[in-house]
Amino acid sequence: MNEALSRRLRQTQFADSRQEALLALLVAASTLNTMVDAVCDAHGITRSQYNVLRILRGVHPQGHPRREIAERMIDRAPDITRLVDRLQAQGLVKRSWGKDDQRQSIAVITAKGLKLLARMQPKLEAQTASCLADFSDGDLAELSRLCGLVLESAESHASSRRAHPAT
Repeated sequence: MNEALSRRLRQTQFADSRQEALLALLVAASTLNTMVDAVCDAHGITRSQYNVLRILRGVHPQGHPRREIAERMIDRAPDITRLVDRLQAQGLVKRSWGKDDQRQSIAVITAKGLKLLARMQPKLEAQTASCLADFSDGDLAELSRLCGLVLESAESHASSRRAHPAT
Protein backbone atom coordinates (compact mmCIF):
# COMPACT_ATOMS: atom_id res chain seq x y z
CA MET A 1 0.00 0.00 0.00
CA ASN A 2 1.14 3.53 -0.81
CA GLU A 3 1.66 5.08 2.63
CA ALA A 4 2.07 8.66 1.36
CA LEU A 5 -1.23 8.36 -0.53
CA SER A 6 -2.95 6.84 2.53
CA ARG A 7 -1.72 9.74 4.69
CA ARG A 8 -2.69 12.37 2.12
CA LEU A 9 -6.19 10.98 1.56
CA ARG A 10 -6.60 9.70 5.12
CA GLN A 11 -7.71 6.43 3.63
CA THR A 12 -6.24 3.05 4.52
CA GLN A 13 -8.02 0.84 2.03
CA PHE A 14 -8.75 1.10 -1.66
CA ALA A 15 -11.21 -0.88 -3.75
CA ASP A 16 -8.38 -2.40 -5.77
CA SER A 17 -4.92 -1.70 -7.12
CA ARG A 18 -6.36 0.23 -10.10
CA GLN A 19 -8.18 2.64 -7.80
CA GLU A 20 -5.06 3.12 -5.70
CA ALA A 21 -2.92 3.74 -8.80
CA LEU A 22 -5.45 6.19 -10.24
CA LEU A 23 -5.66 8.14 -6.99
CA ALA A 24 -1.87 8.14 -6.65
CA LEU A 25 -1.50 9.61 -10.16
CA LEU A 26 -4.21 12.22 -9.57
CA VAL A 27 -2.79 13.33 -6.21
CA ALA A 28 0.77 13.46 -7.57
CA ALA A 29 -0.37 15.49 -10.59
CA SER A 30 -2.34 17.84 -8.35
CA THR A 31 0.69 18.32 -6.11
CA LEU A 32 2.92 19.13 -9.08
CA ASN A 33 0.27 21.44 -10.57
CA THR A 34 0.08 23.33 -7.28
CA MET A 35 3.86 23.75 -7.35
CA VAL A 36 3.81 25.10 -10.91
CA ASP A 37 0.80 27.32 -10.10
CA ALA A 38 2.77 28.99 -7.30
CA VAL A 39 5.65 29.85 -9.65
CA CYS A 40 3.24 31.10 -12.32
CA ASP A 41 1.28 33.20 -9.81
CA ALA A 42 4.51 34.83 -8.63
CA HIS A 43 5.15 35.88 -12.25
CA GLY A 44 1.62 37.09 -13.00
CA ILE A 45 0.45 34.31 -15.31
CA THR A 46 -1.61 31.14 -15.05
CA ARG A 47 -0.37 27.60 -15.61
CA SER A 48 -2.33 27.49 -18.89
CA GLN A 49 -0.68 30.72 -20.02
CA TYR A 50 2.71 29.29 -19.05
CA ASN A 51 1.91 26.23 -21.14
CA VAL A 52 1.08 28.39 -24.20
CA LEU A 53 4.34 30.33 -23.76
CA ARG A 54 6.29 27.08 -23.37
CA ILE A 55 4.75 25.74 -26.58
CA LEU A 56 5.52 28.93 -28.50
CA ARG A 57 9.08 29.06 -27.15
CA GLY A 58 9.59 25.60 -28.64
CA VAL A 59 8.93 26.87 -32.17
CA HIS A 60 10.41 30.36 -31.81
CA PRO A 61 10.86 32.39 -33.98
CA GLN A 62 7.95 30.78 -35.82
CA GLY A 63 4.59 30.49 -34.12
CA HIS A 64 1.50 28.35 -34.13
CA PRO A 65 -2.16 28.84 -35.01
CA ARG A 66 -4.66 28.37 -32.18
CA ARG A 67 -5.56 24.83 -33.23
CA GLU A 68 -1.94 23.67 -33.04
CA ILE A 69 -1.53 25.28 -29.62
CA ALA A 70 -4.72 23.61 -28.41
CA GLU A 71 -3.50 20.19 -29.56
CA ARG A 72 -0.19 20.61 -27.73
CA MET A 73 -1.60 21.79 -24.39
CA ILE A 74 -0.95 19.61 -21.36
CA ASP A 75 -4.36 20.48 -19.89
CA ARG A 76 -6.93 21.03 -22.60
CA ALA A 77 -8.10 24.65 -22.41
CA PRO A 78 -11.62 25.42 -23.62
CA ASP A 79 -10.76 28.83 -25.07
CA ILE A 80 -7.31 29.19 -26.58
CA THR A 81 -8.35 32.49 -28.18
CA ARG A 82 -8.94 34.06 -24.77
CA LEU A 83 -5.64 32.68 -23.42
CA VAL A 84 -3.71 34.13 -26.35
CA ASP A 85 -5.63 37.43 -26.06
CA ARG A 86 -4.54 37.79 -22.43
CA LEU A 87 -0.93 36.97 -23.28
CA GLN A 88 -1.03 39.48 -26.12
CA ALA A 89 -2.45 42.16 -23.79
CA GLN A 90 0.57 41.58 -21.51
CA GLY A 91 2.95 41.86 -24.46
CA LEU A 92 4.08 38.24 -24.09
CA VAL A 93 2.69 37.10 -27.44
CA LYS A 94 2.04 38.81 -30.76
CA ARG A 95 -0.18 37.68 -33.58
CA SER A 96 0.29 37.79 -37.30
CA TRP A 97 -1.69 36.44 -40.20
CA GLY A 98 -0.78 33.14 -41.79
CA LYS A 99 1.19 33.21 -45.04
CA ASP A 100 -0.79 30.36 -46.58
CA ASP A 101 -4.17 31.24 -45.09
CA GLN A 102 -4.83 34.92 -44.40
CA ARG A 103 -7.83 33.96 -42.23
CA GLN A 104 -5.58 32.14 -39.77
CA SER A 105 -3.75 34.06 -37.06
CA ILE A 106 -0.38 32.82 -35.87
CA ALA A 107 0.70 33.41 -32.25
CA VAL A 108 4.40 34.08 -31.73
CA ILE A 109 6.16 34.52 -28.39
CA THR A 110 7.74 37.96 -27.96
CA ALA A 111 11.11 38.87 -26.47
CA LYS A 112 9.24 39.85 -23.30
CA GLY A 113 7.63 36.38 -23.22
CA LEU A 114 11.01 34.70 -23.66
CA LYS A 115 12.48 36.81 -20.84
CA LEU A 116 9.60 35.88 -18.55
CA LEU A 117 10.17 32.17 -19.19
CA ALA A 118 13.90 32.64 -18.59
CA ARG A 119 13.12 34.24 -15.20
CA MET A 120 10.71 31.45 -14.29
CA GLN A 121 12.93 28.57 -15.40
CA PRO A 122 15.38 28.52 -12.45
CA LYS A 123 12.54 28.42 -9.91
CA LEU A 124 10.71 25.67 -11.81
CA GLU A 125 13.91 23.66 -12.19
CA ALA A 126 14.77 24.07 -8.49
CA GLN A 127 11.31 22.92 -7.41
CA THR A 128 11.35 20.01 -9.83
CA ALA A 129 14.82 18.97 -8.65
CA SER A 130 13.70 19.19 -5.02
CA CYS A 131 10.51 17.24 -5.65
CA LEU A 132 12.30 14.49 -7.59
CA ALA A 133 15.56 14.48 -5.60
CA ASP A 134 15.03 10.98 -4.23
CA PHE A 135 14.56 9.46 -7.70
CA SER A 136 17.42 7.84 -9.60
CA ASP A 137 17.71 8.30 -13.35
CA GLY A 138 16.35 4.76 -13.67
CA ASP A 139 13.37 5.62 -11.44
CA LEU A 140 12.63 8.68 -13.56
CA ALA A 141 12.87 6.68 -16.78
CA GLU A 142 10.51 4.07 -15.32
CA LEU A 143 8.07 6.74 -14.12
CA SER A 144 8.09 8.30 -17.58
CA ARG A 145 7.59 4.89 -19.20
CA LEU A 146 4.65 4.06 -16.94
CA CYS A 147 3.01 7.44 -17.51
CA GLY A 148 3.47 6.89 -21.24
CA LEU A 149 1.68 3.56 -20.95
CA VAL A 150 -1.23 5.25 -19.15
CA LEU A 151 -1.41 7.89 -21.88
CA GLU A 152 -1.25 5.32 -24.70
CA SER A 153 -3.92 3.17 -23.08
CA ALA A 154 -6.22 6.16 -22.51
CA GLU A 155 -5.74 7.36 -26.10
CA SER A 156 -6.38 3.86 -27.44
CA HIS A 157 -9.59 3.51 -25.46
CA ALA A 158 -10.77 6.99 -26.43
CA SER A 159 -10.09 6.22 -30.10
CA SER A 160 -12.00 2.95 -29.79
CA ARG A 161 -14.98 4.73 -28.22
CA ARG A 162 -15.03 7.29 -31.06
CA ALA A 163 -14.89 4.51 -33.66
CA HIS A 164 -17.64 2.48 -31.98
CA PRO A 165 -20.02 4.85 -30.16
CA ALA A 166 -22.55 3.31 -27.80
CA THR A 167 -26.00 2.97 -29.29
